Amino acid sequence: QVQLVESGGGLVQAGGSLSLSCAASGRIFAFYAMGWFRQAPGKEREFVAAIRWIGGAYADSVKGRFTISRDNAKNTVYLQMNSLKPEDTAVYYCAATDNQRLTIATLTRNDMDYWGKGTLVTVSS
Repeated sequence: QVQLVESGGGLVQAGGSLSLSCAASGRIFAFYAMGWFRQAPGKEREFVAAIRWIGGAYADSVKGRFTISRDNAKNTVYLQMNSLKPEDTAVYYCAATDNQRLTIATLTRNDMDYWGKGTLVTVSS
């Protein structure tokens, strides 16, 4: 079992930055692919970014603005969000999967095995 706890959400003006963190339990954190998803009101949960070892995969809507990283020693994955836009407003969820056969660039919410409860990010115009 893996438990995930997100933090770092809040209110920010358009053009600003926020950094999200996701702390994971479990002694084999390093073997999990980690992802960030988001869900805006009235919309489906969508892929934002994912990372397995090093480097990341991103949705086109956030490419060049968001950066995903992980610190396996701290069992934590991060999402640095820059140049935020009002359309980035959503609840952001951290998720994990131990399926080694999945490609992080094509992860969907149905691929993920574990989820956090989410943290709200609100970007004002």
